[in-house]
Amino acid sequence: QVQLVESGGETVQAGGSLRLSCAASGGTFSVLAMGWFRQAPGKEREFVAAVDWGGRTTYYTDSVKGRFTISRDNAKNTVYIQMNSLLPEDTAVYYCAADSDIVRVRRRRSNYWGQGTQVTVSS
Repeated sequence: QVQLVESGGETVQAGGSLRLSCAASGGTFSVLAMGWFRQAPGKEREFVAAVDWGGRTTYYTDSVKGRFTISRDNAKNTVYIQMNSLLPEDTAVYYCAADSDIVRVRRRRSNYWGQGTQVTVSS
């Protein structure tokens, strides 16, 4: 059973930056595809970014391309998302997800989810 714990969420001003972390335990991190999702109040959880097990292939939703960067450190069992040029519409709870199949991750069908971390961007 894989456990995921997100951290790094806080309140920042528009235009600012944040880096979220997701630490994994209880499984073989290096074989897992990882993803970040977010859910704003009253909205469905949406895909933000994903990375394959080796960190070589990444995917992003259009609204964050050029602003967010997903990366992973398999030695630390951790995946990150660097968020720059933050906008008020980036405000949401951000969730980490993991699965052996990156297609499942991208389709919001991951087997493993974290509890989320709140990101608030003030205007």
